[in-house]
Amino acid sequence: MSTALEAKKQLVEELKTKIEGSASIVIVDYKGLTVAEDTELRKALREANVDYRVLKNRLMQKAFNELGYSDFDEALNGPTAVAFAGSDPCAPAKILLESVDKYKKMTIKCGMVDGSYIDLDGVKELATLPPKEVLIAKLLGTLQAPATGLVRVLSETIAGLARVLNQIAER
Repeated sequence: MSTALEAKKQLVEELKTKIEGSASIVIVDYKGLTVAEDTELRKALREANVDYRVLKNRLMQKAFNELGYSDFDEALNGPTAVAFAGSDPCAPAKILLESVDKYKKMTIKCGMVDGSYIDLDGVKELATLPPKEVLIAKLLGTLQAPATGLVRVLSETIAGLARVLNQIAER
């Protein structure tokens, strides 16, 4: 077996591991970006712990197909770059959507969140989600609200009783 074929097989296995391990993936058409714009984009993605790669469509398609995802076949044509999320699944979508608005050259093709295909609208929705910490804080506030209300009602009943007893004592 040739070394080039072996290297491609190894890259496909690497991509499969990357796909399975990523919280989200965003696929873009980067055509038209200048070197300076691409460098700026890569820097922003790197700071957000996002792995951004330009890959051969056929190898990416093979990795997706071996994992059982055929929805991406249509998106994997032309100049294609893939952003693999690190810890924040919203980061690649946010940064790439900002870049699309800023540079007006690239386009978002599709993405994936938790093993599910999402189209352009899904990527836009993903980009508008607040950070994980904010969502957890909202959830905790929602869970805590009934208990807080119960404590207020119970304490008000006791306080009312104390006021009545105080008025009786003053008479």
